[in-house]
Amino acid sequence: MQTLAQYKKRLPRDSRQRLREFQIGRFNWLVNIPCALFFRKNLRMLATIYGSDKWNSHWYAQHYERQFADIRRDKLNILEIGIGGYESPRAGGNSLRMWRAYFSRAHIYGIDLYDKLPHNERRITTLRGSQIDTAFLDSIIQQIGTIDIVVDDGSHLNQHVITTFKHLFPHVAAGGFYVVEDTQTSYWPEDGNVTDRNDMQTTVGFFKALADGLNYEEFLNEHQPTYFDQNITGISFYYNLIVIKKGLNQEGSNMLHSRQETVGMSAS
Repeated sequence: MQTLAQYKKRLPRDSRQRLREFQIGRFNWLVNIPCALFFRKNLRMLATIYGSDKWNSHWYAQHYERQFADIRRDKLNILEIGIGGYESPRAGGNSLRMWRAYFSRAHIYGIDLYDKLPHNERRITTLRGSQIDTAFLDSIIQQIGTIDIVVDDGSHLNQHVITTFKHLFPHVAAGGFYVVEDTQTSYWPEDGNVTDRNDMQTTVGFFKALADGLNYEEFLNEHQPTYFDQNITGISFYYNLIVIKKGLNQEGSNMLHSRQETVGMSAS
């Protein structure tokens, strides 16, 4: 995989452009069919072939393989925020094709600030709009219905990430995932916080605070559980990547009940 990625990087720019065009042209089946047949379980290889930066640039694919392996063949709705390629309609879309090959029964939706209609094809739909435009997000929810996986690879601005999560997470299906990529912006002076790593206005600081909520039933002080407390069953932190698992978080606390009973007996 490293060799293939290195070979592609050594190609002249116009050759790389032709390869990208080939993936969205009339003969794209020459790439799609072999990928589906031979590499459908190997997300790292699919990322390399389709040119997604989720491998060989970032190293996210290895984590996705572990998180998503059990649902790879389920019928899913997947929403990726950020298609790539900036204002060029035909540029980008690499990760959309990678996801489609990996999730054999999923429909992949992508949103971007720019028109990306040339990437619309079987099981891929692109929509134009901003990730912080709540009316636009609501229209997507209306169109898609339940979302099984959200991957935020959009602006990476901290407030954009947090705002989008707060709006979309309630619409993620139970057992689904919400993913935030490129969280290094939490530590950048332009938008993050260089010194306070627990600043809840940053992406990492916000999600670190939610991690405590996983154990809200163990809190000894009075606490009114939030929607996130009750509907997040796991948060995984990786290098520049956060994966949140959706589910009902109401296991109850045997330890807390035992402690309260012990304290009650001691008082009597």
